Amino acid sequence: MLSLRPHPTRVAPEGPLLFVVMDGVGLGDGGEGDAVAQAYTPTLDWLRGLPSATRLRAHGTAVGMPSDKDMGNSEVGHNAIGAGRVFEQGAALVEQSLRSGALFEGETWRWLVDGVRESGEALHFIGLLSDGNIHAHIDHLLAMLRHAARHDDVRTARVHVLTDGRDVDGRSALRFIAALEACLSELREAGYDYQIASGGGRMLVTMDRYEADWAMVERGWQLHVRGEGPKFASAQAAVESGYQNPKIDDQFMPGFVIADDGGLGDPVGRIHDGASVVFFNFRGDRAIEITRAFEEDEFSAFERGPRPKVRFAGMMQYDGDLGLPARFLVDPPQIDDTMGELLAKAGRRQLAIAETHKFGHVTYFWNGNRSEPFDPALERYLEVSSELAPIEERPWMKAAEVTDALLAALRDGQPAPDFVRLNYANGDMVGHTGDLRATRLAVESVDLCLARLVEATRAMKGALLVTADHGNADQMFDGSGDERRVRSSHSLNPVPLVIYDPREASGGPALDLGPAGGVGQAGLANLAATALELLGFATPEGYEPSLLRAKP
Repeated sequence: MLSLRPHPTRVAPEGPLLFVVMDGVGLGDGGEGDAVAQAYTPTLDWLRGLPSATRLRAHGTAVGMPSDKDMGNSEVGHNAIGAGRVFEQGAALVEQSLRSGALFEGETWRWLVDGVRESGEALHFIGLLSDGNIHAHIDHLLAMLRHAARHDDVRTARVHVLTDGRDVDGRSALRFIAALEACLSELREAGYDYQIASGGGRMLVTMDRYEADWAMVERGWQLHVRGEGPKFASAQAAVESGYQNPKIDDQFMPGFVIADDGGLGDPVGRIHDGASVVFFNFRGDRAIEITRAFEEDEFSAFERGPRPKVRFAGMMQYDGDLGLPARFLVDPPQIDDTMGELLAKAGRRQLAIAETHKFGHVTYFWNGNRSEPFDPALERYLEVSSELAPIEERPWMKAAEVTDALLAALRDGQPAPDFVRLNYANGDMVGHTGDLRATRLAVESVDLCLARLVEATRAMKGALLVTADHGNADQMFDGSGDERRVRSSHSLNPVPLVIYDPREASGGPALDLGPAGGVGQAGLANLAATALELLGFATPEGYEPSLLRAKP
């Protein structure tokens, strides 16, 4: 186990170090689709004029994704920030397990298959149908379907699809459904009964997180398990029906059930006793609640009705502290010695704060996929409840309230924290709506809050580090001219880093970015050692190096 050592030349400020993650605020090309560049951001502009300003990589291999074509996301971004090292993430681990065959040789896969062989019931797959590679990948699903038929000889399978439109194009569901149907048709021709059974949009059905809206999970339960919902002859017909409303994209696709007799008969894929169920998302935050609905005996979030007795497994274990799910197909990354754990061991006080949408990111993901504090006596977690109203109608979200709560906590008479980690959700959450005007306002709302933090930092004689976990608001369009289309997914752009330290005559410490100037070199994993050095600690063994230039 690692422990922190004092830095030979750097000492901590008198006040706290405020570590701010502007979620989804990347550095784009400055064009008409760059909501960050278009927004009025005098505070961020001033900060980025300090000598401590630079750009960081926040996607691809820099955050543990399989390739540099893969977008970063809030989960892997906060993992990398908190861990100070790059760990291979869910997408890469699942890909490796499928390629090597380890997934199918594992005890959990055999347990699932043995269950349906004995019962004669279907093997069900539930998850996000896209190639965004943030929560899931369609190729993982297709590989499991083909293996189940051709190697394990599972005669019946059902797929419950959650349409994306958030990590991929807003109306791309038909493309993914066509790819899935081609695979299912191929297997049906070989004599297997494999069909799509139900579905709905990821922001309306099943994939809630942080218990913000259990009604989403309840809707999914009714559709997937009980087969209750609007009936259609096919998933394609269901999506085309949804598209008749020009305001609906894939993430808000109304739930649907596939029924026989051209959509007029019985549902084709209720989940019965004896079935096996795989939730094939690998990312944990939006998988935990549906897992609880399947696994928990004592459950009160909604009325489940008779709970089918099934064998349930996740693609990965979504919460190691809670042991959810009990069985999973691929081991998650083992992240230890995070900066939060090391600071707790060193006796430093910490405060983590965000609104509900990103609360788990400054707690669970920052701590290496651990829900609980390392030392409750030294750590405070503050959650500001998010609203359920449409985000694009309130792009300011709860940024002001998060700032209010932080400043109140710093003067409430309790021992002041040494380190504060804070997330402003606006740039990412509003950016996902695809609404350019609302996203500009979202970024401006964060800038107003940054101004308050700059003043608080100066007054408390602390330090302020501002960055982002990935891009989003910085790229609201793809293509140009007649080919231009709204983009609601993350970007591959770098993210800002700036450090404000009132002790420095220039406003911030000088950075050491190496011979290449740091552009495209440094990444989010460098931030942990950088923050620890600002707090007076040397870089822990194995961590990516600090970006601060050595003091003479």
